[in-house]
Amino acid sequence: MLLHSQIFGEGTPLVILHGFLGMGDNWKTLGNRFAKRGFQVHLVDQRNHGRSFHSEHFNYSLMAEDLKEYCEHKRLEDIALLGHSMGGKTAMLFAVDNPEVVAKLIVADISPKEYPQHHQDILKALSLLDFSEIKTRTAAEKVLSLYINEVGVRQFLLKNLYWKNKGELSLRINLPVLTQTNGEIGKPLPNDTTFEKDTLFLRGEKSGYIDAIDEILIKKHFPKAKIATVLGAGHWLHAENPGEFYQYVVDFL
Repeated sequence: MLLHSQIFGEGTPLVILHGFLGMGDNWKTLGNRFAKRGFQVHLVDQRNHGRSFHSEHFNYSLMAEDLKEYCEHKRLEDIALLGHSMGGKTAMLFAVDNPEVVAKLIVADISPKEYPQHHQDILKALSLLDFSEIKTRTAAEKVLSLYINEVGVRQFLLKNLYWKNKGELSLRINLPVLTQTNGEIGKPLPNDTTFEKDTLFLRGEKSGYIDAIDEILIKKHFPKAKIATVLGAGHWLHAENPGEFYQYVVDFL
């Protein structure tokens, strides 16, 4: 099955992969800006996210295969590939496995290393949304606010809400499978894999996802990598400082 995407602009293909519990739509504002700079932007929903297909199988190898099938179907070559968080891990694996397809790689706020599980609270909160009782976005946010303090995180999660039927809300994400396979999200890039082309790692100044020591591992896998810091931003660096994020990406490309 083919991944769902939104495509706009003309020029060099720029494929953007969202993070865990996100969707391509999260990147629409930046995507439009990239399109105006001469890129054909592909905002892709990864499996079990957004409007893409649901599957009981979920790991980075499969997500990289999904992307390969997508690029072949769309006849994309020499792409610029940008991935954030989980999408960054997919992008890294895709690049090392398919270097002939990727001209330039941009990884946003994730390192090739292994990360411990840390989405359990969010997944638990989402599991408590009872749509037989919840009939409005406001009511859903009220439930989430009992478990998630950050307004920005709640708003991000609520973008997954949609009207499944008249008067019946639901979530676009495949919550049962993503909860069950949560451990896959932190898996590292396999050892002895390299991508020899131009690569940019962007980290959020306040994030902590990429430590100074991670630079050694990054350079091992991506010898031509440059690492830059987006000021004043946390893990959602593209949303928290979109201007600086945009400039780094455009200058690199």
